[in-house]
Amino acid sequence: MRGAVVVGTDGSPSSAPAVEWAAADARRRGLPLRIVHVCEQWTHDVDMSKYCAGALEAAADRARALSTEVQVSTAMPAGNVIEALVAESASADSLVLGSRGAGGFAGMVLGSVGLAVAGHAACPVVIVHGDAGREHGLVVAGDDGSPGAREAVAYAIEQARARRARLRVIYAWRVPVVESSWPVQGPQLAAYFEEDARAAHERADRWREANPDLVIDDEQLRDHPVAALSDATAMADLVVVGSRGLGGFSSAVLGSVSHGVLHHAQCPVAVVRPRQGAG
Repeated sequence: MRGAVVVGTDGSPSSAPAVEWAAADARRRGLPLRIVHVCEQWTHDVDMSKYCAGALEAAADRARALSTEVQVSTAMPAGNVIEALVAESASADSLVLGSRGAGGFAGMVLGSVGLAVAGHAACPVVIVHGDAGREHGLVVAGDDGSPGAREAVAYAIEQARARRARLRVIYAWRVPVVESSWPVQGPQLAAYFEEDARAAHERADRWREANPDLVIDDEQLRDHPVAALSDATAMADLVVVGSRGLGGFSSAVLGSVSHGVLHHAQCPVAVVRPRQGAG
């Protein structure tokens, strides 16, 4: 049995789009929705407990109104917010968060709770930015041939299919910064790019063959991955990135590529970590 789409809410303005996105995603993919509010610091404060319960119920009412056919459940665990959300991810299909928060997610900005959860969660983490209700009919995934990228593309394929959207797979190759004495010059660098771009195109061909019901485009760019993927968020419904990578996504950890895309995104971003043992 597949897990639920889990969404964190705290009653703040930025958590409302996250709840709406999660409800729509659960409906599209035929999954239950679990809404979680962590009253991190105020478990024994009666007034704050009432606020937490009210915020949780309001989020549930909103989700049920938007997606009447979705099974909605709620939870209000106590404890540290990061630990509670990471624990939720162990049995979840995915975990959805707003880009900022207050109350139960006090101080939540990209770089604290959102990034910490995305870096440790056992499932894909979607950070909802911008107008999550817009529809361009396009899902974008970053690819560099790494295990994390393979997981990201697999999630993007599922999302594109559920949305009946096109999928665009982007491979971005950043020209390495080297000393002037380094023996490899422009022509050799161009050859390296062409070789890697050819491999990326062949990976896309395999995804097209395995998913004939989808329209899958691929692009190979000589650009920084953060710039390439951030630019793609302007016209995408969702951008999916792996949390670690190789090659074109060198040093891709939360704090570099994923971190950079999350900070510059104009649409929801899903961060997908490779499953344990993937290789």
